[in-house]
Order: sequence, then structure tokens, then C-alpha cells
Amino acid sequence: MACEHLAPLYKVYETLDSKLPNLHLTSCMAHIRRGFFEAKSNDENRANTALIFIQQLYKVEQEAREIQLSNHERGQLCIEKSSGIYVAFKKWCQDEYMKVLPQSAIGKAIVYTLRRMNNMSLYLTNGAIEIDNNLVENIIRPVALGRKNFLFAGSHEAAQRTAMLYTLLALCKHHQVNPVEWLHDVLNRIVFTKPSQLAELLPPYWKPLA
Repeated sequence: MACEHLAPLYKVYETLDSKLPNLHLTSCMAHIRRGFFEAKSNDENRANTALIFIQQLYKVEQEAREIQLSNHERGQLCIEKSSGIYVAFKKWCQDEYMKVLPQSAIGKAIVYTLRRMNNMSLYLTNGAIEIDNNLVENIIRPVALGRKNFLFAGSHEAAQRTAMLYTLLALCKHHQVNPVEWLHDVLNRIVFTKPSQLAELLPPYWKPLA
């Protein structure tokens, strides 16, 4: 398949991927879906076919949430129900790429999808990975809305510390952990905690002392 014109990923991500061997990039199905939705006015039949594939993948995710599967169980469900749909969707994109104009709206949507499908497939085998990035984007929305108010952090190190603090507080919110109680407890315990046990103090795993 002649896909030499596929759009590149965001360069920052590619740079990090090349420098951090333990980093594994994944992509966002919501962004893939958006391209096909916007292409409906250009090629409604192809766009709707792609959206049906994507809808089927989301139905599996909805099933996993409704029956409250663990990460391991959700990974198994994706292998059983989503993998076949995903492979068929990728094959459809490869076939249709040869039939459309690359610069058309549907062509760009297919190109965008093919460039990201290898990374996107990580969610099929790892139940801890979401099918899209909507959860993270919703969590960081307050930061994005207020960023002009704290544009200057003072130094690069201060900006890194601020980003880490926002991440920890967002984790508290997501896991319904009281951030004041968590922070007070962790600050008192961290000095006595072994480096190998520090992960136990993170909001998803934290349990207050009895």
C-alpha cells in the first residue's frame, strides 16, 4: 500500500518516543472518529461505514463499563470482541485509501487513521488504556481554561512541579479521594516509606492508616 504521504504524528511525541524506551505511544479514537464525521459531506457512504466500525468498538467499551470489569477483564473482552472489528476496520481503510483522493476530506480521514492504528491498537491488549483521550481532556480542562492566569511558572523546574501537582490532584478527583486528606497523610508518611513502596501512596492505590 502506498502510504508514504501519511500525516506525521505530533513531533514532540515522536521525540519522546525515541528518547524514552519505556514509553509506549497510543492514539485517540475520538480524534479518528472526528475526521470521518467531518468527511460525511464529502463521501457520506465511506464516512458512515467507518463510523459504524468505530461505533462497534465503543459498544464493547460501554459493555465493559456497565458490568464494571477490571483492567485485566476489560483487556480480555477487547481481545475477544474488539480485535476482529479493529482488524476489519484497518483492512477497510487500507483498501479504501487506494480509491480516494488523498487530499479529499475522506482521504485525509483515512490517512490520519492509518498513521495511528498501530499505536491505537495498544488499548486492545491493555485494559488500563482507554479507547480515547476524553477522560484526560476533561480532567485537564480547568488547567487549559486558566493557563493564561498562570502562564509564567518562574522556572522550568517550577513548571514541572506544577504539572506533577496538577496530575496528582486530578488523580484524586478521578478516584474520589479527598485531596486534603490524601496530601496530609502522604506528607506525614512519605519520609518513612521505602522507595519500592512509593507507588502505594499514589491516589489510585492510597489507603489511609487505620
